[in-house]
This record gives sequence, C-alpha cells and structure tokens, in this order.
Amino acid sequence: MARNLTKRGEARNAPLRRVTPRKSGGTPAPRAQRQAERRQAILDAALEEFATCGFAATRLDDVARRAGVAKGTIYLYFRDKEALFQELVRTMLSPVVGAIAAADMVDVPARKIAETIADLFVHEIFGTRRKDVIRLIITEGWRFPKLADFYYREVIERVTAALRALLSRAVARGELRSDALVRFPQLLVAPALVAIIWNGMFERQAPLDVRELMRAHVDLLFGERTAS
Repeated sequence: MARNLTKRGEARNAPLRRVTPRKSGGTPAPRAQRQAERRQAILDAALEEFATCGFAATRLDDVARRAGVAKGTIYLYFRDKEALFQELVRTMLSPVVGAIAAADMVDVPARKIAETIADLFVHEIFGTRRKDVIRLIITEGWRFPKLADFYYREVIERVTAALRALLSRAVARGELRSDALVRFPQLLVAPALVAIIWNGMFERQAPLDVRELMRAHVDLLFGERTAS
C-alpha cells in the first residue's frame, strides 16, 4: 500500500484520455454509445485511481481528470465514490462469479472441479486487473464495512454457495474422504488470496509462480495426479 500511495503523484500526471467516440466514416456516435463509452472511461479511471491510491485516498476529481471528463459528469452515472467502487466490483467480478455459479459441473469429479477453479483464477483473476479489485477489498475492507458487505453479497456468498453444492455431491459420490471442503470451501480458494497478497507485497523480491502454486494445492487436496 505504501508503494501505491507514493505513486499517486505519478497517476495524477498521467496523460489524460478524453472520450471522443466516432462511428466509422467520421460521423458522431449515437448518444447511447457515447454515454456507454464515457461511463466505461470513468470505471477504467476509477480502477487506476483506486489501485494506485486506495479507496480512502482516491478523489473523484482525480478520477474525472484521468477519464477526461468534468467531475460533475461522474454524478450523472454514479451517486458517490462508494457507488462507483461497487459498480467496479459488479462489472469486473460478476461475470466470473456467474460463470462459476452457472457451470454445468454436477457430474464432474471433485478434482476436476478444483482444477477448473484454479485455472479460472489464474487466467481470469490473477492474469487480469480483477486482482487489483480483490486486493483493494483485502487491504481496505476492514476500514469500510459497507464495501466489504457488498463484496460478500456480490461475490463471496454466491461463490461459496456454488462450491458447497458441487462439493456436497462429490462427498455423496464418495470422491472425498471428508466433508471438510464442504464445511470450509474457503480452503479451496485460500491459495488464490495468498497469491494476491504475496505478489502484491513481495513480487519484486520473490514472485510466486501462481499457476504452479494452484496445481500444488490441488495435489495436496486430492493427491498427486498419476501418470496415465
């Protein structure tokens, strides 16, 4: 977090990206399209500011400056800074959560479920800016309970329910010797949080190979995969 805060000045001096959407042929884009692109520009700028400065220190003036819009424009789309952050969580993480909840894995073996979750984290969370949103919740959720509550309802509760249902079926089929993962599905995703925290603090000194970390975790849970 200290490193992030020291970069605040750099973020404010970053080149501004003003939204000037155009249709092919040089004609102005439809109003709805301009509004959608302006809204997305605000969300993109908010992610940069939140990731660099933290939630508390981020100012809507700086978000507006980075997005290339007037500060008042933000209020046309978002009630306040908290609503802006909530929408950032919703737009970035809900598609991933929805993919887990809707996945047709009723008859999939427990190990394959774990491997799928691990791959999803590596490619869709850690390999994208989504990890910055999760890092913000980890570092600042305790200071802003409303944000933590929103994240719990929007992400944690939905993922936990989906995993419990899948793992309960695996226990019923005799694939798991214990119901520990059903009672504590957090164990399945714990290394993902460790990876985000560790690389956020120590990436320069000792970066984790996140893919191998997740594979090692699956082996610890289910035993090493035998060569076929």
